[in-house]
Amino acid sequence: MPEHQTTALRTRERPATDGITAVAHPNIALIKYWGKRDERLHLPWTSSLSMTLDIFPTTTSVRLDAEAADDEVTFNGSPAAGEERRRIAAFLDLVRRRSRLTHRAVVDTRNTVPTGAGLASSAGGFAALAVAAAGAYGLDLDDAGLSRLARRGSGSASRSIFGGFAVWHAGTPTAPPAEADLSSYAEPVVAGDLDPALVIAVVNAGPKEVSSRAAMRRTVETSPLFEPWAASSRDDLTEMRAALLRADLDAVGEIAERNALGMHATMLGARPAVRYLSPATLTVLDSVLELRRDGVSAYATMDAGPNVKVLCRRTDAERVAEAVRAAAAGGTVHIAGPGQGARLVDESGR
Repeated sequence: MPEHQTTALRTRERPATDGITAVAHPNIALIKYWGKRDERLHLPWTSSLSMTLDIFPTTTSVRLDAEAADDEVTFNGSPAAGEERRRIAAFLDLVRRRSRLTHRAVVDTRNTVPTGAGLASSAGGFAALAVAAAGAYGLDLDDAGLSRLARRGSGSASRSIFGGFAVWHAGTPTAPPAEADLSSYAEPVVAGDLDPALVIAVVNAGPKEVSSRAAMRRTVETSPLFEPWAASSRDDLTEMRAALLRADLDAVGEIAERNALGMHATMLGARPAVRYLSPATLTVLDSVLELRRDGVSAYATMDAGPNVKVLCRRTDAERVAEAVRAAAAGGTVHIAGPGQGARLVDESGR
């Protein structure tokens, strides 16, 4: 099965009698998603492009219970609570409306990536939930439909439906809501013979003081830098797709780094400023510059958090990891390559 494909559920037209289990991985955006034009539908202001990772999987099982009065949701072995439970329950309500079923669900999610630290935990989480819930409730969806559904849980989850590189289309800004909803989904991106790695420096695995959702809203509403960045991001996306097609890792890295630094600049321009970059972040960024001075193709990108991801050639990954590990004193370092898209698995995880 090609990496970008998923186990699409076109053949299932009735609810599952047993539980359905899916696995998905987080993705790291090389052209960033930052800012929603519609918060209910999770429609972005700009299109984005990402690489799905082969580490930090989320495994989610969904089983229908016709006798239950409410959903039962466990997260890493404990009952989900607060905002986490609210988001999952709202997503299940959406699936129920589409399936025209009222059955409550028993959901078990096991996540291996730090949550709320800017490491795209919600992307893999809601991609896995979308595939498992669609199967359990008997929704007949192709990959684009699964991507749209995952987007309703977390925007970046639309991209984790696919493996390798994927682009999430912002859709038609001026369209009515129903049409705009249909026009915003992810799809695979064709890349040349590129063999990339992402070296991930976790300088702080704790939750952020300002959530991505709050930071996005504040940036869009108050930062004078947001609109110029959004305009330049559209150009970055065009250049990125061309660079991927010709397998030009240096061009891919240069575009990704400037796009990420520009995104963080928009946050610093917000009122009040949103600053995710920590002293440890800056030390890691300096180490990336030093690697380039030494002739290593290494380029940084960052999501909404202090942790740094470094794009490089797979053959350079260990050297990059060693340099980043020294810079991120006390932090942890992981090496990731392009991973598979969201997919159904059996109880053994296969």
